[in-house]
Amino acid sequence: MPKNSTLRLGVIGTGKVGTALAVLLSAKGYPVVAAADKSAASAENLAKLVKGCSVEKDNQNVADAAELIFITTPDDVIAGVAAQTKWHAGQSVVHCSGAASTDILEPARRAGAMIGSLHPLQTIADVKQAIANIPGSSFGIEAEEPLLSTLREMARTLGGTPFELKASDKVAYHIAAVMASNYLVTLIKLSTDLWQTFNIPRAAAVHALAPLIRGTINNIENVGIPQCLTGPIVRGDTGTIEKHLDALDRVAPQLIETYKDLGRQTVPVSVAKGTITRMQEKALAEIFKS
Repeated sequence: MPKNSTLRLGVIGTGKVGTALAVLLSAKGYPVVAAADKSAASAENLAKLVKGCSVEKDNQNVADAAELIFITTPDDVIAGVAAQTKWHAGQSVVHCSGAASTDILEPARRAGAMIGSLHPLQTIADVKQAIANIPGSSFGIEAEEPLLSTLREMARTLGGTPFELKASDKVAYHIAAVMASNYLVTLIKLSTDLWQTFNIPRAAAVHALAPLIRGTINNIENVGIPQCLTGPIVRGDTGTIEKHLDALDRVAPQLIETYKDLGRQTVPVSVAKGTITRMQEKALAEIFKS
């Protein structure tokens, strides 16, 4: 049982993240006592999943009932909730935004509460998927002691790995997450678009590519960058790359600049791996010029 398992938790904003954290923390022994959302149905759905959680019509009621309150509203709403709610010393107010620092909780700090952020580094498409995927994730934490230790314990209780962030780190941290997750979706979308040029539907293309994607992720994790890099660039195979560009010119000319830009970014990774000569590096740079 966690050291802080008697800490009464409240949730303001019962979307995917708020609901998933409430369900997961409750299952680990943390009492989630109150929840509120502008959508009563959303708050009621959380309460159905968490024993002992009351549905409140007003955010203030959640703040009055709990010792640690998660504000898990959309990012643009967090500051307003913090400013419009009365806080007091002895409370902790925590948001779960990846990009925002704790600065947006300043009204709570001025009132004497401790403030922090706890961001699960995970892609969250819906509540069921979030409940399944958050355990074991890394958690970006911004807080001061003793709240910092409390949030670290929560992350570890969920099987996760906590790491500390400064306020100045948050935006770069979030950009990195967007590139690794959101833009991966875009890359796979572009890849499956190409499969449709030879009459393979997107669903079938995703099914075919999924083992390749999983293998790549496995290599990134277990072999590491740059050694995990494969493909024509790391071989210095300019002939194949020229064929790619010729084919794109015929079937998807709108992708040529994207392909070249990704290629330009990949050449230094190949250099770091040590598999291409200086002459091959120059030849690749020439091919990928805009």
